[in-house]
Amino acid sequence: MQVLKFGGTSVGSAERMKAVAKLVNYPGRKIVVLSAMSGTTDQLVRITKALFEQLPSEASRIVKELEPLYRDTIETLFTTNEYKKKGNEIVTEHFNFLASFTQDMFTHNEEKSILAEGELLSTALFHYYLEEQKIPSVLLPALNFMRIDENGEPDLEYMQEHLAKELAKYPHAELFITQGYICRNAFGQVDNLKRGGSDYSASLIGAAINAEEVQIWTDIDGMHNNDPRYVPDTYPIAELSFDEAAELAYFGAKILHPYCILPAKKKNVPVRLLNTMQPEAKGTLISKAASGDEIKAVAAKDSITVIKIKSTRMLMAYGFLRSIFEVFERYKAPIDMITTSEVAVSLTIDDVTNLKEIITELEMYGTVDVEMNQVIICIVGDFLADKHGYAVRIFDSLKDVPIRMISYGGSKNNISVLIAAEYKKEALLALNRGVFKINK
Repeated sequence: MQVLKFGGTSVGSAERMKAVAKLVNYPGRKIVVLSAMSGTTDQLVRITKALFEQLPSEASRIVKELEPLYRDTIETLFTTNEYKKKGNEIVTEHFNFLASFTQDMFTHNEEKSILAEGELLSTALFHYYLEEQKIPSVLLPALNFMRIDENGEPDLEYMQEHLAKELAKYPHAELFITQGYICRNAFGQVDNLKRGGSDYSASLIGAAINAEEVQIWTDIDGMHNNDPRYVPDTYPIAELSFDEAAELAYFGAKILHPYCILPAKKKNVPVRLLNTMQPEAKGTLISKAASGDEIKAVAAKDSITVIKIKSTRMLMAYGFLRSIFEVFERYKAPIDMITTSEVAVSLTIDDVTNLKEIITELEMYGTVDVEMNQVIICIVGDFLADKHGYAVRIFDSLKDVPIRMISYGGSKNNISVLIAAEYKKEALLALNRGVFKINK
């Protein structure tokens, strides 16, 4: 069985939904995971924000602003009056549900219910379209089998058990449609896997059923060797290992959710990145196998904050680093890079939600300096310790870019450097010339 995930752009219009229907209409059992139509989740976030700020009239305005997208889609998607009526009825039901929150009290739990509406709508309309086209399919409610535990982590054992029960109800069905992103929490309430979580959903489902392959369909033909938004003449990478792909996803490659790789890696389920706009393109295959000792790609992670703790008295004392790390653990702020010297520790974070409180606690251990608006440039490949020349190529390429921190040796798949955000494009272009020998 395969798992195919289609993002918001891939189902962002009636034309795109029709194209997806053609892509999934082939023999063999498969689960199709859909995101919300592009732009929908952003609007739903705006609705919840207005409700939290006790602006029900503003929330109502956004609901009314979003609805025509779906009415117009129905007119173009369906050809028969029967299915136009069905489509409009389901849209009315969901938008009445959204409107009901503008007339009553609003809580955090209800926020998650609102954010789930995009995926519920896209899958319902797509399922109706398949019905109209006489393509047999089953709509599987993700809320029946996707769950996170008390710590917000996926409960894979629960998913395996309940998804197997759902699939067993339809032993002869080949095509299943379900929602990405949404799930229930340990208390049975509607929840989600956070933004971009449809990739994560697909990977978790693939792991739960031991799929032969998970396909992530987007609007770009695979993972590229550099950021095409800043660098001309990038190219898709044919193959990546799970570890290489995970490093790229975590450090800024937008095509893939950072958490997507781990479930697939644990169950050794290959992940293939494909392009709905160019379905004939080979894309990128992510698997257990490494594809050679070479530099594969570069990615950049923005909005990085550097925190430097300087203490002549305690740095080398037993337990000092543990005390520093415990501060970040208490505030659930992951550390990306860290360097140490005789008298100081420098580290980076990308979540500054509790920065003020973190600084206050760190000041108990020494002088604290903070710099924001930094970027981590991540160079990914298979950097075996006994191989020569990788570091020279990388740092020679970056000789004109001021480097603040270097991380080398912590992983055989990643060399990272920290630079000021103003040098980001210059660094990416320099690496393209020096590492990939593309002179533009």
